[in-house]
Amino acid sequence: MDEEIGSYELFVANRAQALLRYGYVLTGNPHDAADLMQEALLRLRTAWPRVHNKREPELFVRTTMARLHVSIWRRMRREKLVAATPEQAYVDNSHEKAELRDAMWEALSALPRRQRAVVVLRYYECLTDEEIADVLNISRGTVRSQAARALDKLRTRVTGPADLVDAGTKEGKLR
Repeated sequence: MDEEIGSYELFVANRAQALLRYGYVLTGNPHDAADLMQEALLRLRTAWPRVHNKREPELFVRTTMARLHVSIWRRMRREKLVAATPEQAYVDNSHEKAELRDAMWEALSALPRRQRAVVVLRYYECLTDEEIADVLNISRGTVRSQAARALDKLRTRVTGPADLVDAGTKEGKLR
């Protein structure tokens, strides 16, 4: 029994910093990482005789930490009740977004092939002008001019809430 406790303590002493770093990567917060590591090491201690025989205690701890983190995240994501109701009413404008999306797809399909390819490669595939030029075997200036023409056509063809149209092109994404 003393040998098991000694090997557990040796494992914790040798791997605690690496486990703490792993916890930090999971949580993004040093305090939550320490809590996560401590809880996982407590669970490891109770399961030490089983895990020690498998010779993979770190795998057990990392798996436990990941599962605990997901469990905590799910609990915190649930709806929270508040005493006061919000002052503003909720307005569901999802139908407007759906209409805008449909109009955008129609306008995109109406573009000439090269303009459509440039728009898709730039905003969907997130390629740079140089990469688009290489893919389409055209010059960088042609990529820029085709993109500008395509965006002008999309702006004129898509009618919808101005803030949604502007937001879609300013963010660099077409919705």
